[in-house]
Amino acid sequence: MPILDRNSLDLLFDALKRRGFNLVGPTLHDGAIVYDALASTADLPVGWTDEQEGGRYRVKKRADEALFGYAVGPRSWKKFLFQPVQRLWQARREGEGFRIIPEEEKPPKWAFIGVRSCELHAIAIQDKVFISGPAPDSSYPTQRKDLFIIAVNCGQAGGTCFCVSMNTGPKATAGYDLVLTEVLEPARLAIGADRHYFVVEVGTDRGAEVLRDVPHTEATEQENAAAERVVEKTASQMGRTLDTTDIKNLLYRNFEHPRWDEVATRCLTCANCTMVCPTCFCSTVEDVTDLTGEHAERWRKWDSCFTMDFSYIHGGTVRSSVKSRYRQWMTHKLATWIDQFGTSGCVGCGRCITWCPVGIDITEEVRAIRETEK
Repeated sequence: MPILDRNSLDLLFDALKRRGFNLVGPTLHDGAIVYDALASTADLPVGWTDEQEGGRYRVKKRADEALFGYAVGPRSWKKFLFQPVQRLWQARREGEGFRIIPEEEKPPKWAFIGVRSCELHAIAIQDKVFISGPAPDSSYPTQRKDLFIIAVNCGQAGGTCFCVSMNTGPKATAGYDLVLTEVLEPARLAIGADRHYFVVEVGTDRGAEVLRDVPHTEATEQENAAAERVVEKTASQMGRTLDTTDIKNLLYRNFEHPRWDEVATRCLTCANCTMVCPTCFCSTVEDVTDLTGEHAERWRKWDSCFTMDFSYIHGGTVRSSVKSRYRQWMTHKLATWIDQFGTSGCVGCGRCITWCPVGIDITEEVRAIRETEK
């Protein structure tokens, strides 16, 4: 496999920019590691990591200069493929009626940098929902079409990660153009220097074509083994586990389990879990017009099954209780999603646990139901 040294990563970025890609990746902003525009590796969270637990997130300095030495932050890649706020069309009055003006703006040509294995699975799940699902979306495929993905195998697990339980990580196996494993080797001799390099795996012909523009060498057996050790260590560090044995039927059998009442006493229905989730896709549509009535627009915005209005129909809200809304979210995520799309809606990233203000833990809720099932 090829090897890139630390400095060659900027050359890889340049090769992508020459091809017209807009680079997006992790950067430190407002006390969190979030995905935003990148110009060079200087914009990456160099030497920073994150600490995560239920309801707790902190960034802190590392003892080294790792570029990808963190788990995952509050934002997911769906922000770029399934936009939080999107105008679907606009209309202007013409004579006695209106003329619909479709949205024709060409989306950016994205290159995602630093996508984790769990997130690759999340993108694949949203592909099923928006492209091959029963109700294909008209705009998602245009955002997805020219996407170039540089994935990164995880070098550390977060306190709320459970991707091993979901078979979604920490090693990327598909869905990328290139995948990097970051290796930092301390000097072994007093006169030596620390080594910082990336072992590269090529996933597509397009990835191979880009890599040809970047100076690289072939990895030795020792370097390949070092990369494997990074992933093995991460797999052994999972902060959470989730027993998925027959999980769909477990939740179907326990629709009236008393645990739903217990979690409802803690849940704030704030919708944080659905906003940070990389697979949640609920949305609402709003029509707006100007004061003259000459111009109207239709907008799509992210929504959540935790809001009262989300299930509102003529006569009232279908899910009026906190219990029913939390049960809907978790049962859909881990059970009915499988019936709809042939896959779980959870990839084990742990974001819903970290960013829940009261630290509700989806793995603990499943465990409690499983252990007290009657």
